[in-house]
Amino acid sequence: MITFEGVTRQFGDWTAVDDVSLRVETGELLVLIGPSGSGKSTLLRMINRLIEPTDGLIRIGGEAIASLRPEILRRRIGYAIQSVGLFPHWTVERNIATVPTLLGWSKARISDRVSELLALLQLDESRYRHAYPHQLSGGQAQRVGVARALAGDPEVLLMDEPFGALDPITRAALQTETQRIQRQLGKTIVFVTHDMDEALKLGARIAVLDKGRLVRIGTPAEIVAHPGHPLVAELLGGEGIGLRRLAVETVASRLRVGEPAEGEPIAATAPLSEALSRMMARGVDRLAVSDDQGQRIGAVDLGDFPRPAASGSAP
Repeated sequence: MITFEGVTRQFGDWTAVDDVSLRVETGELLVLIGPSGSGKSTLLRMINRLIEPTDGLIRIGGEAIASLRPEILRRRIGYAIQSVGLFPHWTVERNIATVPTLLGWSKARISDRVSELLALLQLDESRYRHAYPHQLSGGQAQRVGVARALAGDPEVLLMDEPFGALDPITRAALQTETQRIQRQLGKTIVFVTHDMDEALKLGARIAVLDKGRLVRIGTPAEIVAHPGHPLVAELLGGEGIGLRRLAVETVASRLRVGEPAEGEPIAATAPLSEALSRMMARGVDRLAVSDDQGQRIGAVDLGDFPRPAASGSAP
């Protein structure tokens, strides 16, 4: 869906993005992560031409974006940011309808789309449709911001640290919502964060930037197993990498199919870190496991959790 070919962006003598080549597959959620000044937001903003590259080429769907008028390109791309940017004197409905209105949709189609997105983002239509931004909590406003970004049914959704200003509970809830929306809609999403926990939770792949250069890219499991760069190891928390592994491996990877266990089951898709937390809370070393339909399919045992590898051996 998106390709970067030798993309560079300079601001005077400072190189913000340095010769980055990268592919984002259709329907993929790619996370860009790195410290402040690493170039992640600059790279993101070049996708919708809020910033133009100094050198290199960016394509969407095989088409060079430099050949497109910026306003036409941006109507194909949803954009959600940390500050939300809702128009304060417009209702939630009118804010969400911004791009569909620019696209010339009929009033009936826009009304239906607003209803659809309020349901998707789990916002009660009777309560929020005619509310104003000042009447919303931070989490509710961020949900409206995401709804507005999705309103025109864009090919690509860009999210620039959208949950960075929220409290941990609201942030975790919106991360889960993002996962659900991604599964339901299959949108191509590029997501910027400086939080490795968020990156590991959300990303199908993670691209790590350092001083404008792409230094590592891989799935969460690949990144945790083989950091491959000092910055990546630092972002993973050094000695805490072992705990990160529990966060990226699922219960299904250690499932004992058909074996019995007492108590409420844990989903096979849950991370091993959640299984460990439940075991500690219940004082047990085995949990029942269920599938997507809630049917028991086996058990997970503490003895099967990852253990440190002996020198020269596999974990």
